[in-house]
Amino acid sequence: MENMEEKDVFVAEEAPVDEIPAETPVEETPIAETAPAAEAPVDDGKKLSIAALVLGILGIVGGYIPVVCYFTLVCSILGIVLGVKGRKLSVAAYGKASGLATAGLVLGIIGTAFAALGVLCVACAGALAAIGLAA
Repeated sequence: MENMEEKDVFVAEEAPVDEIPAETPVEETPIAETAPAAEAPVDDGKKLSIAALVLGILGIVGGYIPVVCYFTLVCSILGIVLGVKGRKLSVAAYGKASGLATAGLVLGIIGTAFAALGVLCVACAGALAAIGLAA
């Protein structure tokens, strides 16, 4: 029975420091070789197209408000620029122009016309008031 108890008991013996094997060096591979290279995201101009659409709408709505028409004229011109840029990026990414970019461009043109007309009306009203012909 004692023999059996001696077999079940495990005694860890410390190995001398000289006998401990040295760690084997691990070969380090560069991350670029192991992981596939991620492609850069393609800019399809969607954000620019949405901005052009919003600026064009602001130009149309604000073109009728006397003082605001000065600011919406600038917004409408920016809508035209962003609409053209969005169309170019969409054509480069997909081979055809985006509907959002086209709508932004058209609304920017219409907004520029309305805002320019509003600026002209404010200028005329101011000139008429200056000479005393305004009601």
